Amino acid sequence: MPDVGEGLTEAEILKWYVQPGDTVEDGQVVCEVETAKAAVELPIPFDGTVHELRFPEGTTVDVGQVIISVNVGGGAAPEAPAAEAAPVVEAAAPAPVAPAVEEEAEPQGRTPVLVGYGVAASSTKRRPRKAAQGAVPAAPVAPAQAAPAAVPVAVPVSVPEQLNGHGPGAGRPLAKPPVRKLAKDLGVDLATVTPTGPDGIITREDVHAAAAPAPAPAVEAPAPAPVAQPVAVPAAVQAVPAVSTDARETRVPVKGVRKATAAAMVGSAFTAPHVTEFVTFDITRTMKLVEELKSGTDMAGLRVNPLLLIAKAVLVAVRRNPEINAAWDEAAQEIVLKHYVNLGIAAATPRGLLVPNIKGAHAQTLPELSASLSELISTARDGKTTPAAMQGGTFTITNVGVFGVDTGTPILNPGESAILAVGAIKLQPWVHKGKVKPRQVTTLALSFDHRLVDGELGSKFLADVAAILEQPKRLISWA
Repeated sequence: MPDVGEGLTEAEILKWYVQPGDTVEDGQVVCEVETAKAAVELPIPFDGTVHELRFPEGTTVDVGQVIISVNVGGGAAPEAPAAEAAPVVEAAAPAPVAPAVEEEAEPQGRTPVLVGYGVAASSTKRRPRKAAQGAVPAAPVAPAQAAPAAVPVAVPVSVPEQLNGHGPGAGRPLAKPPVRKLAKDLGVDLATVTPTGPDGIITREDVHAAAAPAPAPAVEAPAPAPVAQPVAVPAAVQAVPAVSTDARETRVPVKGVRKATAAAMVGSAFTAPHVTEFVTFDITRTMKLVEELKSGTDMAGLRVNPLLLIAKAVLVAVRRNPEINAAWDEAAQEIVLKHYVNLGIAAATPRGLLVPNIKGAHAQTLPELSASLSELISTARDGKTTPAAMQGGTFTITNVGVFGVDTGTPILNPGESAILAVGAIKLQPWVHKGKVKPRQVTTLALSFDHRLVDGELGSKFLADVAAILEQPKRLISWA
């Protein structure tokens, strides 16, 4: 499992596109995984035949774990005697029990890597693993970096204990960093956990099982906590999206986008002091301009809607009030003013709420902004938004009006200073030129970080957005 999202530690296998026995080619997509940020398709960096799928669909796997093995010889996986005699396995010692595997040798020839992900030479050595007493490996296998031929690509076998200075009785439990952190959070001593993973590795499920009370039912969730935690579901049932305990309730594991969103919102709500201001105004002239643009030739073939002009109004208001486009650097105790706008648009998708952003939106013309918005929304709804598209945002718009909601108090995206909620546009009685007339009316709500945006700045920015949308000719005079 590669790191597909800049430091993410795990991903869920959504779908396998191959099965054992299938022939695969270098660059062929073999599975789709979902990280905490997006769904990503993974290509295979080998030519050969699929030997084994290590995890079923629906399983959450740590980065670095082997999820598929491929026989690069093109035939069936070799049996133990044949593999032991294979001359190409240079990294495995000839000893019949627990052969040693060294991983610090420089790779020779082509090093297969995932398409789009580079490989860097490293002098580090994998921590040796302790072999189970009396266990004889099925076949010595070379490490993945050596790109062996005619053997399945799999996890390296165990190495002698004395290589890392541990004596026969030391026995430090084997677990990956995310699993160790989970054990620490749950108060579980890894030395007391029975491992079920390959080569005696302790998995997340092992930690959850150790943390659960002895008489616990087959499916049990951890106690509620202020920050979203994954629901404790045994490995046997993790392949299903929802686990029903009875006819009255259903338990759904918290993972992927939902888990990341929950953690980000809790962190934002309890880190940045939120202030929300509201403005209700007549947006009739902007709605008329939308209809005129739709029927004109300048925007032919492009999507024109109120959100487009609201986004443009926000960009003009940011230009007039540049301090609103900033971030708070807690470590350096500095306010970071940004002279560019990466405009985030909250999009509801089948996998949850995503907030991809338009890079350099401040420099785009209205037709360019329309094309960017259309691409951003369609990509998000298709589940193809990349992690990079959701990073680096500076200001966000969330359109709750599409659900018929008048307004709301949105929570800031981490790293941003403000977010604008757009309410429903409705025909309402309104005083216009001294008379009560039916007019198109809406409400905007601006939430901002009061550490770096004071009431005057927030009010001026919100008033500017409303003024532009009330008199859209200001898009020209104020731009």
